[in-house]
Amino acid sequence: MSDTASPENPYGTPTTTGPEPIRSYQAKVNTLIRGLLKVPFLSGIVGKHLATLHVVGRKSGVVYDVPVAYTVHDGALLIGTALRPWVKNLQGGAQVRVSRGGAPETFTATVYTGEQDVIELFAVIARDNKQNAKFNGIGYLADGEPSKADIYQTWQQGGVVVGLTPR
Repeated sequence: MSDTASPENPYGTPTTTGPEPIRSYQAKVNTLIRGLLKVPFLSGIVGKHLATLHVVGRKSGVVYDVPVAYTVHDGALLIGTALRPWVKNLQGGAQVRVSRGGAPETFTATVYTGEQDVIELFAVIARDNKQNAKFNGIGYLADGEPSKADIYQTWQQGGVVVGLTPR
């Protein structure tokens, strides 16, 4: 075995190959979703698990509108994703505006990158939103619970959870 081999998964064999890659058409889908979230009647339907984050660039000050899937848990919003550039702008307790079909709300962000936090919080997200779980490479066991082996694999491949607490 070489020194570059990835560590063995302590939860067993994953049921998936990991998170899905970003598709070439994702920018068009994001534009469509952002538009649907602005339409009063449709935003309530589309926005059940979707929101737009208005993320301010740390260096540029440019506002990026990022559509995301979220789960409500203990009064906070949880977003499972990879450590993408927009996520880096939320580190350090950044404030972020979030639109969920109504007026934008302000939240304080926490980016969870540690193994145990990511496994615990991604399990919460996967129980609530099976489509988001599939996108993030998380399958389910026979008892209906999300696979910890899959969540661990997602974490190994750069998966993080963003927690947003209302201000």
